[in-house]
Amino acid sequence: MPLPGGRPPRMRPAAPPASISVGAGAAEGMRAARGAMANFHLALIQLHVSAVKSDNLQRACGLVREASAKGAKIVALPECFNSPYGTQYFKEYAEKIPGESTQKLSEVAKECSIYLIGGSIPEEDDGKLYNTCTVFGPDGAMLAKHRKVHLFDINIPGKIQFKESETLSPGNSLSMFDTPYCKVGLGICYDIRFAEMAQIYGQKGCQLLIYPGAFNLTTGPAHWELLQRGRAVDNQVYVATVSPARDEKASYVAWGHSSVVNPWGEVIAKAGAEETVLYTDIDLKKLTEVRQQIPILSQKRCDLYSIEMKK
Repeated sequence: MPLPGGRPPRMRPAAPPASISVGAGAAEGMRAARGAMANFHLALIQLHVSAVKSDNLQRACGLVREASAKGAKIVALPECFNSPYGTQYFKEYAEKIPGESTQKLSEVAKECSIYLIGGSIPEEDDGKLYNTCTVFGPDGAMLAKHRKVHLFDINIPGKIQFKESETLSPGNSLSMFDTPYCKVGLGICYDIRFAEMAQIYGQKGCQLLIYPGAFNLTTGPAHWELLQRGRAVDNQVYVATVSPARDEKASYVAWGHSSVVNPWGEVIAKAGAEETVLYTDIDLKKLTEVRQQIPILSQKRCDLYSIEMKK
């Protein structure tokens, strides 16, 4: 929706996903301001996703506005927020970036003056399909674009078989962006199972990891919370996961239960299965306290082992 009295904002091209997506001067200014911004309000939108893209976009933007009105400074949408999740849907719903869905995200981020993590959408680029998360800043500019690195190919006999690689291609970069509050690392769903990715984000200074994700009724109850708590404790960071709402009639039924875990491994906010907006305060003083009490980051034996980002 165009902003009142003006034309829709133009999106600048995304910065390379593995880099901080703001200018060096702006990034320094953000870091200097963080001492006064040790707390901020985070909102996770557990959206009910239908087969009608226009309805999904309209409801998503409406809930973003609601979250902003309640004080959220960073807002996140779920995986495949504009499309049903399934290999049979990705091609039909895929868009270029910039495109219809990302334009809407850019506009509402600027309208509300927030940082908006746009869940993910099926992206088409040069004949390939990707599962892609875009991030927009308070001026409507695209700050990051993360293509799901680890594709969801699993086979649990008698329960679930799924193979994203039938239609999707993997991303080849890790993605971070800076805010006045903290640096944020991005992953999508299955990416959370790969501890090395989270460790690299921690090494790069991320204090909050956000994973839009759609676990299912088999993997959800078994691993959803466990993985979040593991990534949080291992790296002494906040971890937030954003699921679609559960739809029992869908071909793929999402687990729901969007959550936030603090650096001590405590679940500090958790949704049920229905459509909702989950709010929590992120207290970076808590992160500092945990790292001072159990200083594992300074106790690593880099003479014996290491993890590095190659791209």
